[in-house]
Amino acid sequence: MDRDKILKMIVILAAIVVIAGSLSRLAARNSMSLDEYASINGTSLDSDDDGEDGSSDALADSDISGESNRPGDSSAGEPGQPEDGSSDEAAQPGTASFDEAAQPGTASSDETAQPDTASSLVGASLNGSSQLEQRVTLAEGFYYEPISDNLRRYMTGISFPAPDDSPEAAEPEITFQELMYVHILHYDFEGDSAEGELICNAAIAQDLTEIFQELYRNEYRLEKVLLIEAYDGDDTASMEDNNTSCFNYRPVEESDRLSKHAYGLAIDINPLYNPYITYAQDGTEEVSPPSALPYADRSARFPYKIDEDDLCYKLFTSHGFIWGGNWNSVKDYQHFQKTN
Repeated sequence: MDRDKILKMIVILAAIVVIAGSLSRLAARNSMSLDEYASINGTSLDSDDDGEDGSSDALADSDISGESNRPGDSSAGEPGQPEDGSSDEAAQPGTASFDEAAQPGTASSDETAQPDTASSLVGASLNGSSQLEQRVTLAEGFYYEPISDNLRRYMTGISFPAPDDSPEAAEPEITFQELMYVHILHYDFEGDSAEGELICNAAIAQDLTEIFQELYRNEYRLEKVLLIEAYDGDDTASMEDNNTSCFNYRPVEESDRLSKHAYGLAIDINPLYNPYITYAQDGTEEVSPPSALPYADRSARFPYKIDEDDLCYKLFTSHGFIWGGNWNSVKDYQHFQKTN
C-alpha cells in the first residue's frame, strides 16, 4: 500500500472520531439524569414509598402529589388542598396528636380524605371523598356525613377538647362518633350563592340540612356559615363577624355549665343582628357581641332580624327547635336548640 493511501485512511479515521465525539457530547447535553429529574420535580430518589419497582410511573405519581397546601390557602397550588396525615398536626392551628384507638369512632388511617378541589371550605376539603359511602345527600350541595380523621385532627384543641391525661381531667361529654359534618348552600348578603359548613349532633343533621335547603330555596340571606375553627374557637369573634355556627365545646357564657353548642344541639343564626342579651337586677342590659347593641331594640325595623314572623323562626320551630328569643331571664335571638 503506498503512502498516499495510508494518509487518506488516517484522515478519514480521524474525521470519524471527531464526528462521533461531537455527536456523543450533543446527546449528553440533551439528556437528564435521575438526580436532575428529582431536583426539578421535587421528588426523592431515596424513598421506597412511591413504588415497589422504582419505575418512572412511581416518580410520576410522586410529582402529581407535590407539596401539600393548607386547606383554603389560595396563595399556592390547588385551592382547598388538604395536607397529609404526617404534616397535618404541625401545620393546623390547635391540633394535637392523640391515640386514635382511645377515641370512639375514630377513623382508620387508610381513610385519609382525598382533596375536594371544587370547594374552598376547610371541612369539605379535609373530609374530601372519604365519607362518600356514608354521605346522605338531600340535593346538590346539601348533605351530611361522618367526620373524617383529617377533620377530627383539625378540630381537636379548638372546638373539640384536646386529650388530657391528668388524673382530675374529665372525659368530654360528646364524642366525634356522635357528631356530623353538614355541607349547605346559602345566599350571602350580596345575594350571591355561597357554600357553608357546620358540625352538629348526628341527631339534628337531617333537620339542619332540610332547614337550610328550604332557606336557600327562599333566598334567605346568611352572611357566612363557617366552622368555629375559622375564629380559633372564639365565639365572640364569630358573632362579631356575623358567622352562623353550631358546634363548639364550651360553657354557657359566665357559667360552668356546658352550652347546648357543646353537644352540637344548638345553632346561632346571623348573630350580629340577633344578639344575646342578659339583664341585671337594676334593669340594665348586657349585649353580646358588644357591637350588636344597635340591634338589641327588637321593636326597631332592620334587615336580618329574627322574630316570630321570620322564615328562619318558622322553619326551626316546625322541626321542634326552641328559640332563645322566647326565653324570659335572658334573650338569645340568634339561638335555636333541640333537646329531644
